Amino acid sequence: MTKNNSKRYIIGIAVALLLPLSVFYITRKLATGVVHLPKYYISDKIDSQVVNGKMKYDTTFHKVADLRLTNQLGQEISLNKDLAGKILVVDFIFTNCSGPCPKLTRNMAMLQKAFKKKLDTAVQLITITVDPARDSFPVLRKYAERYNVNHDYWWFLTGEKAAIYNYARNELYLSVQPGDGGVEDFVHTEKFVLLDQYRYIRGYYDGKEGAEMKRCSDDVVLLFYENKKRK
Repeated sequence: MTKNNSKRYIIGIAVALLLPLSVFYITRKLATGVVHLPKYYISDKIDSQVVNGKMKYDTTFHKVADLRLTNQLGQEISLNKDLAGKILVVDFIFTNCSGPCPKLTRNMAMLQKAFKKKLDTAVQLITITVDPARDSFPVLRKYAERYNVNHDYWWFLTGEKAAIYNYARNELYLSVQPGDGGVEDFVHTEKFVLLDQYRYIRGYYDGKEGAEMKRCSDDVVLLFYENKKRK
């Protein structure tokens, strides 16, 4: 094992251990009000009016629209209806990727491990293929099983390419090249996106970085308790 590979291995092990500890730490800190919740992202419009001689601003934040796809079990699902009330962590891969996709999937697997005991009914992990022509649901299932995926709480999704690409660009506002979802169009992003229970975007994370996965796990826990406070 080379020195660089050894260093990455050690970092990976450290992050895998820290993610569950992070859940415990944030839970304790929430009781004292020390930890702040992640902010909203992406505004659709900002209205202004003068109230008592002062300008007041009212921001309407972007609410992510629904997407209907097929998961690795062959089930047709709606992200907003079938997963109503759940926190979503979303990423995009394709199964024959020789670049960052395996790393993204391994890091998502760390999140699955981190939330296994406490939050598995509140959080859904979502991996969407950007190559649906080749990544049928049986292909996605075979790929998922390589990573010991819990098929109930981590879905690999495929479907209409134009719908997937519109979701990435115009609903999640990922920084990708413009396109129309046609044959020549291709989206390849390394970002994870965090959606809260109400489908507002609450965070973007570099899916290749262990420290970013810890930050993502912290924010998931914060959203979990934010939702409990509202009930």
